[in-house]
Amino acid sequence: MPLFDHEHTAETWNSHGCTLCESGQFTAAVEAFDRAIALTPSYCTAWNNRANALGGLNRHAEALAAYDKAVALNPTYHQAWFNRGKLLAEMGAHGNALASYERAIALHADPLYLHAREDVWVTGKLFADSRTV
Repeated sequence: MPLFDHEHTAETWNSHGCTLCESGQFTAAVEAFDRAIALTPSYCTAWNNRANALGGLNRHAEALAAYDKAVALNPTYHQAWFNRGKLLAEMGAHGNALASYERAIALHADPLYLHAREDVWVTGKLFADSRTV
């Protein structure tokens, strides 16, 4: 998707990054999100999407930092809280994942969030139980 001079907005770069993510081009997507953020540093959606792309590259620490930035900019951004929880669950940080899911659910009780919270709770419990055997 070519970007022309009149299209160089944070929203356009963010949209372009999402298109790149959907096609698995995570490195290029991060670059697009970085351009969006350079234009509008407080653009929490671009920070969230940047984190998604970084997660696709298995750059978990950087992804977590980007999710943290997204929710710091907008503490009511339930999608970023959910995505943060999902990443933490993938990293095996079940307690922290659960806390992020709880925050997402408090803001927006999406059934997807409720199922994810249940899954991470069960996984965390099974992990804890296996350590006591």
